Amino acid sequence: MNAPARIIELNPRGFGVPAHERMVLANGLTLVMVPRRELPLVAFQLLIRGGALGDPPGRAGVASLTAGLLDKGAGERDAVAFAQCVEGAGGSLAASAAAECIGVSGQFLAQDQARMLALLADAVMAPRFAAAEFARQRQRQIGHIRALKDSDPSELLSQYGRGLLFRGHPYGQPAMGSEDSLQAITLRDVSEYQRAHLGADRAVLVVAGDIDGAWLKAQVAQRFGAWRPAALPLPSLAPTVKLRRRRVLLVDAPGSAQSYFWLGASGLDRAYPQRAALDLVNALFGGRFTSLLNTELRIRTGLSYGAGSGFTRGRVAGEFAIRSFAETRHTLKAIDLALKTLARLKREGVTQGMLDSARSYVMGQYPMNLETAADWAAQLAELELYGLDPGYIEGYGAALRRASLGDARGVIQEAFPVGRQLALVVIGDAARLGGRLQRYGPVQHTALSKGSFTSWDGNGAP
Repeated sequence: MNAPARIIELNPRGFGVPAHERMVLANGLTLVMVPRRELPLVAFQLLIRGGALGDPPGRAGVASLTAGLLDKGAGERDAVAFAQCVEGAGGSLAASAAAECIGVSGQFLAQDQARMLALLADAVMAPRFAAAEFARQRQRQIGHIRALKDSDPSELLSQYGRGLLFRGHPYGQPAMGSEDSLQAITLRDVSEYQRAHLGADRAVLVVAGDIDGAWLKAQVAQRFGAWRPAALPLPSLAPTVKLRRRRVLLVDAPGSAQSYFWLGASGLDRAYPQRAALDLVNALFGGRFTSLLNTELRIRTGLSYGAGSGFTRGRVAGEFAIRSFAETRHTLKAIDLALKTLARLKREGVTQGMLDSARSYVMGQYPMNLETAADWAAQLAELELYGLDPGYIEGYGAALRRASLGDARGVIQEAFPVGRQLALVVIGDAARLGGRLQRYGPVQHTALSKGSFTSWDGNGAP
């Protein structure tokens, strides 16, 4: 029996966030509709709260595997038929897992939105989880990690970094899983995850584009009304803790001609009130080509081809991280220079001229994320995920304009870490780096060839 729709909010905004209607079905599914009729396209973003937070102990990657299987056969269609139904309409549908949610996104022609909703409902409510598809997907994800280790280990820096920085916290577990954890996952683990964590009460569906609101409400109620709540409550998430002394991890990549390094500290959550000033300062420090970090490590000294920084912010504080790389013989020089540049920011701050330059840069870049129906589907789904109101977007421009030098100074002292609060990960040739990294603190060791991002020998553990 279809669940009745209950209208919660009508938001007729014409500037900033587009006019949209929000409603909640009786089963808890939140639907947000964003009419945008410039093109005959419809985009959607479905977020299901939980994500990798629901991975069982020792089974990092269950959420990721579950997401990867949602479009590998669902309802009456096997994997081939499902893919043909999507591609035959010229549409797209893909799913992935993050630390705090599973996301399914896609886009179809407006004339095919009934097909889009049918496929999406099947994917999240009736995935087949065929044994052969499970085995292929698991091996595909293991193979992807191995390929990164062989060709681009820099892509794995954040996995090692979070494992070191957030040891014992869910943020320290790799959402993608590791070779070891993925190998240990069974089809039963995936089925149990789907039953326990994929439910209407955890979900928000945003549909944006050439839509008819009345028709869409009826279709969503029909297709998703029977979706049951998740069997388990949303996993809790404790705050992360700032380090009291530095941690260092050396990931041995024998024969590597260069080293990749990551410096990270516990940072801020998504609700941090000084977001605008934070973005301005980070743009100056490591968020654009002419940033302090890139100027020192690439432009002035030539130690690296690039260096940057950024904040990952979730329900609780994620990480602030600096990333770069250098020739093996210049690794310590580059790390030292990154640390000195951070210390200089903390000591000297920024000038009014620097702040005004960053303001122009950020205000020019930000609208580029708000252009298409797919952009708005993603943005509004994120607001729902983190419990934020439209003012988070609509007030951002004004917040950027009024951010003062005093605000910037406050952010620098509050949000940017001091040296002892940093975790350091280096992926490089241990034979050449040897004990030289001891200058930064007791060094833990692992090998790039090993299958885990969170288990190492414990040598020198703080």
